Amino acid sequence: MAVVLNGNARQVTDELVESFDQLVGSGDLFLSRSLEEAHRIAREIVEAGYPVVLTGGGDGTFVQMVTSISNEARGRKQEPPSFGLLKLGTGNSLAWALGAGTSRKDVFADLARLRHDSAHRDVRLIEAQGLLTPFAGAGFDALGLKHFHEVRSVVRHLPWIGKRATGAVSYAISIPMLTIPKLALRPRMNVRIINRGDAERLDFRGKPQGESIERGELLFEGPCIAALVSTIPYWGFGVRVFPFAEDRPPNRFCLRVVATSPLHVAAHMRSAWKGTYRHENLMDFYADDVELEFDEPTAIEIGGDPAGMTRSLCARLHPAPVKLIDYAAH
Repeated sequence: MAVVLNGNARQVTDELVESFDQLVGSGDLFLSRSLEEAHRIAREIVEAGYPVVLTGGGDGTFVQMVTSISNEARGRKQEPPSFGLLKLGTGNSLAWALGAGTSRKDVFADLARLRHDSAHRDVRLIEAQGLLTPFAGAGFDALGLKHFHEVRSVVRHLPWIGKRATGAVSYAISIPMLTIPKLALRPRMNVRIINRGDAERLDFRGKPQGESIERGELLFEGPCIAALVSTIPYWGFGVRVFPFAEDRPPNRFCLRVVATSPLHVAAHMRSAWKGTYRHENLMDFYADDVELEFDEPTAIEIGGDPAGMTRSLCARLHPAPVKLIDYAAH
């Protein structure tokens, strides 16, 4: 198998790279520090015909590598490899969904075990702005990521806590102190969400209600604090932002529109974290192809990484499932 580590991830230290080099073998270990390196590594992996590729560095690393490798394989009319994740990033939403280990000891145990056994399951991903991702969105999540990175850059340089602080610490500081207050003070983003495929509205229990929504119809129009799509339940750190993702039809993803007050969400943070938060202005859909149009350039995130400013975000279910290692099956 090939192992691709994100050289910019906090947990990917020289010591860790050396340990991986001894366990995997230097010829099968790749270190990526830029998008250009990721494309080059993808070509080498497809040319070599690796059947399994593990990525270490969080959801963003996975998104870049699965997109580059899948595109390279399709261009050569080859079957893409199976993919797996080593939990070395910050949010690690997909690692949560697949049951990957949480500690460094678990990561090495996962790696050693997967060298001999790599049971997998098919997972559908979303194609958003040309990238294959388990989730994407605009509003609360994109702003929260921006604040997270700002806080983490400060926390990392604190003399005592810097080396001990986890990503969760930075989130715990940035969300209540920066993101929620800013959302409460500024105008909400205005978005039109157009159904470009098949869609249906869900009730509070996650069950379809009413008739299917026709192609070209509006799913939502107006102000909100977040508009999100996902095929997995988690956003990061086990936060169940998409509680209905596990029961979704295999040919649909989840669309969640949060039009509630940010202060109301903050007051119910515990239930929001657990996925039990409900409100009449919290709207859920199953869909397979949607377009989000914004009144003005808006920050978006794809796979947990900031993806710039845009006035339109297109998200459609990728037609081909991706084979992902299922840690729960080992």
